[in-house]
Parts: sequence; structure tokens; C-alpha cells
Amino acid sequence: MKKCSKSHHHALAELNITPLLDLAFVLLVIFIITTTPIVNDLEIDLPSAARRMKDPKPKVTYVTVDRAGKLFLNKEPVDLPSLQEKVAALRVDDPDLSIVIRGSGHAKYGIVGVMDMLQQANVGKVNLATEPFGDAPVKD
Repeated sequence: MKKCSKSHHHALAELNITPLLDLAFVLLVIFIITTTPIVNDLEIDLPSAARRMKDPKPKVTYVTVDRAGKLFLNKEPVDLPSLQEKVAALRVDDPDLSIVIRGSGHAKYGIVGVMDMLQQANVGKVNLATEPFGDAPVKD
């Protein structure tokens, strides 16, 4: 009496390639679908695009507060009242005025006064210039 039949051993020795064929066909279908055919069967004179000048970059006005609390408007030293007058004049010329406040990290509260003055002058676009966190100097 045999413990294992010969046909059972024969079935285990064969390799089932059906899943491999399924995978090959799926990959073939994916490659066929994703490949775009290059078809240029008609000669057409396409119109050329008109060249136009690029829009000018918006002018940014810088207000700088140094370590001692001194104020600068585009590298020109000013005090807070004259800064307010100059910002109001700039806002009349450009209603979409954009201001970037550059303040020293060691300035105590000079930036707050500038921000308050810009709010009173009704300047809507105000940004604060900062350094990336890794590049910031270490405080003593």
C-alpha cells in the first residue's frame, strides 16, 4: 500500500505560471494605455503667440528698525511722525502699497510702533521680514 500517490507528487513539481501571465498582461495593458501615440498626419500652420511685456514686479517699500530703534524708509533715516507722512504720500501715489518691515531681533518694541502707524495710515499689505529658523543668530 502506497502512502502517497504518484499524481500528487507530479502536481507539486510543476510551476503554475498563470499569475505570472496575469501580471504580464496587466503591465502590457498599462504600458499601452499610458503611451501616447505621436500622430502628425496633417500639416497645419499654427498661429504664433504674440509677445507681450511682462508685468512689472510690484514695488516693495522697506521700513527698517535697527537695534537702537532708529527708523529707515528705504535706507533713508526718518522719525515716526515723518514716516507716517511719507507713507501717507506713498499711499496716495499707489493705493496698493506694499510695505515690508525689517526689524532687528534685538529691537524691543520699535516694530510695534511702526505697525500701529501703518494701520493708522490704512496700509493693508504689511509683511515682516524674517530669517529662516536655522540661519537666525543665537541670542546671548
